[in-house]
Parts: sequence; structure tokens; C-alpha cells
Amino acid sequence: MICEPIVGEDYVTNLSQLKFAMATATFFSVFIFGLFIFAIVHFLGFDLLTGLFITLGGSALFILFQYAIGPAIVTATTKLQYVKPGESPWLEKTVKELADKSGLPMPKLAIVPNKAPNAFTFGRTTSSATLAVHEGLLQQLNQGEIRSVIAHELGHIKHKDYVIMTVLSALPLIAYMIAQVTLRASIFSNMRRRNKNDNGGAILIVIGVVSFFVYIITFLIVMRLSRLREHFADAFAAYVTDSPHDLESALAKITYGLSISPKPPEGARAFYIGDPAKARQEMRQIMENKNKYDLDRDGVLDERELQLAMEKEAHDTWTRLNGLFATHPPTFKRILLLKEIENEMDTGKYANDTMYDHV
Repeated sequence: MICEPIVGEDYVTNLSQLKFAMATATFFSVFIFGLFIFAIVHFLGFDLLTGLFITLGGSALFILFQYAIGPAIVTATTKLQYVKPGESPWLEKTVKELADKSGLPMPKLAIVPNKAPNAFTFGRTTSSATLAVHEGLLQQLNQGEIRSVIAHELGHIKHKDYVIMTVLSALPLIAYMIAQVTLRASIFSNMRRRNKNDNGGAILIVIGVVSFFVYIITFLIVMRLSRLREHFADAFAAYVTDSPHDLESALAKITYGLSISPKPPEGARAFYIGDPAKARQEMRQIMENKNKYDLDRDGVLDERELQLAMEKEAHDTWTRLNGLFATHPPTFKRILLLKEIENEMDTGKYANDTMYDHV
């Protein structure tokens, strides 16, 4: 049983894989994006030092701006309501218990008036983080499952995912904005061009196409890191709660719940414990083959049958390729990781210093 805060040296050492992945993703994203921006400003006629200053300064200002206003945007767009002391005793007690066990300060608590089963965290620092829980999560999951989801979100705070994802997500966004602006400008330029020798429109098209490819590359890098951090948060939750099965059950219910919920804005996908778009696809494929997975022929897929269906569908080639663009791993891959941890726990030989060995 894990009874003390998970803050030992072994815990830090076992985070090396995630830290390396974060460092590698950051390096490649920044390197590719930096070369891209530098090539543009150099092409426009700026000297080396000026081009370097514009590249570094402009990118840094955009990232800092996003980092500064991000929490305010999340608060406004989700319409969350902060929980006052004593307003939700069980939720407050549960979060406090798990935060203490995780060696974290108590985050601010908020309720989101949304029927989708979900929870997310955001903030600028560990001490100012907010844990937001959707009404749908509290209504559709039992207390053990809710507890496991809260532990998962605390794992994101523990790993400081919000910092690295804020920085990295800004890069493909900038590239995408440049692609949009230049391609539209090229169309406008070609429509108004009178001098046939003027190749300004063609240059804008080249910049736009290159920008789009840079967007795709950096986006794939960010999405890969996003999926990896979900596995780490799942493992963290399994050990903090001592109950991987609760999170397995929660993920199955959340995937189904998200699949029938209204589609969230594209930019909000990262603020879901599962990828809403992926959940919809997973459940659509499963429902199309429902008869194959309904083993007891009762017309309903129970938790065991649903998990089996997710496992089989996860091996589909198209599903795996499409997963490259997902913010979260396929639900069954997450459940499989948790089952490995559950089997280890059943032996009675486990410790928090090896919590990430299964990732």
C-alpha cells in the first residue's frame, strides 16, 4: 500500500523517460520551427542577427502571451464555477487526500456545467493549478472511478504537463496561422496581379505550403508527446489510488460518454481525459460490429465486452494510422497498461519507485 507522498528520489529517476521525451519533442519542434521562421525572415531580406532576433523574439513573445492568458481563456470558455469551501465535501476531501498523497498543494476546485464525463487541469504553476470536474463525470461514474480520474489529473500537475504542452502547442499554431495567411494572400495577389513577371504570388504559395508541412510535422510531435503523458498520468493514478481497475472502468465509461456528447471545439480536445474525436470513432466502429462483441447475446455490451471490443478494434490498420493525430492513446491501450499494473499489484510486490516501468 502507498501511504506516503510520492516524492522520493526513485520517483524522480523513474520520470526520466517522460523528461527525455519532453526534452526531445521540445528540441525537434523548436529546431524545425526556428529554421522555418528564420528562412522566412532571411528570405525577406533581413540580415543574420536581425533574422535571429525576430525568430527568437517573436516566438518567445507569442508563447509567453499564450502562457499568460491561457488560464483566463479556459475559465471563460468552459464557464466553470469555482467550488467554495464546504460546498462539495466529498469532492474536496477526496482531492485533498490524493493531493497530500501525491506531494502536491491542494489545487483550486471547479465544476464545469457540462454533461460530458470529463475532468482537466490547467494553470501557470503547481501552486496555482485548477482541477475542473464536469458535472457529467460526477453523475455517470461511481466514487471509486471519480477518485481514479482525479488522481490521473493530479498526475498531470505532478509531471508539469501544462508547462511543456503550453509551449509546444504554440509552435504548430503559429505555423498554421502563417500557412493560412500566406495562402490566402497568394490568392488575393494572383487575382490583382497585373505584371506577369511578378512572382510574388508564387512565392507566397511556396511559403504557405512549407508552413503547412511544418505545421503537420510539429503537430505530430506534439500529439505523440500528448499521448505519452496520458500513459504516465494513468500509471501515476493507478499507484496513488492502489486501484487500477477503477481507472480501467472509468476510461471505458468516459469513452462511451464522450462518444455521445456534443462535439467540443477543436482546440479543447487536449482538455479532455480522452480524445472526444477518437472516442466517437472507437464507439462507431464497435457499434457497427456489435453482434460480434455481444458474447452473451443480451443486446447490451457490458464493461468486459466493451473492453474486448476496444482491444480488437485497436489492431485495425486505419485506426492505428489515424491515432497519429489523436491527443490521447486508444482507450484499450490505456486499459492494457493498467491491467499490467493490476496484475503486478495482485502479486503483492510493487512499489511507487517502479510505477512507470510498464509505460
